[in-house]
Amino acid sequence: MNKLELMKIANEVRKGAIVGTYHARSGHPGGSLSAADIFTYLIFEEMNIDPKNPKKADRDRFVLSKGHTAPGYYAALALRGFFPIEDMKLLRKVGSYLQGHPDMKSTPGVDMSTGSLGQGISAAVGMAISAKISKEDYRVYTLLGDGEIQEGQVWEAAMLAGHRHLDNLVVIVDNNGLQIDGDISEVCSPYPIDKKFEAFNFHVIHVDGHDFDELEAAFKEARTVKGKPTAIIAKTIKGKNVSFMENQASWHGVAPNEEQYAMAMRELEEVGEALCQM
Repeated sequence: MNKLELMKIANEVRKGAIVGTYHARSGHPGGSLSAADIFTYLIFEEMNIDPKNPKKADRDRFVLSKGHTAPGYYAALALRGFFPIEDMKLLRKVGSYLQGHPDMKSTPGVDMSTGSLGQGISAAVGMAISAKISKEDYRVYTLLGDGEIQEGQVWEAAMLAGHRHLDNLVVIVDNNGLQIDGDISEVCSPYPIDKKFEAFNFHVIHVDGHDFDELEAAFKEARTVKGKPTAIIAKTIKGKNVSFMENQASWHGVAPNEEQYAMAMRELEEVGEALCQM
């Protein structure tokens, strides 16, 4: 799939996240928008997965450690064919299979139930260890928030991953610089993120998390790394491509009202139209 096609899909992922949070009247749009390109590249290009057989034994695994950005994750899975994109309107509804955080028991394509920050990476490390023990060749990917990595459990998991030389594990950090309480550097700075992962025997790659050429190069590089896990530090913009949400911590966990929804969808439609002209 070429870069332009991926950009168009990512724009649809963003629209899906906005639709979901608007109809739910709750949810987390900011981080869903910042991670949309990462979700798109993983689900449409990088991972060995099959919508017709979501539980196939040799599939690559993905754990959304920052589980609150499920709207973006669900939209990408839907567009890939795991379930209808129209079901984004069911987000967080009582009895819906699209809950506010990923649920592996009810949502096709979801490999791990997540929500409590810091725990997802531990599950991913366990999956990667399991693959090594059973001599399976599937790869494991996990996406963390840069606020989430303030959790101590993240670094316990990183220590084990490095110790076990898990070269089948890729940790991606969505480094949009903001968490629910504000700038991550002011709340509890995790910087320097790269040096911390390097200290735990990770191979570290820096990318622009909105540039598909850089994402492609990073994930290809990760496949060449032997004897250690990889951490991809992706610099992103919270609320990407919705002007009034960009770089605003206030949009971490607030759903758009009717007027804001119309404005956001109009802006994303304009992005889509511009992409069609390229």
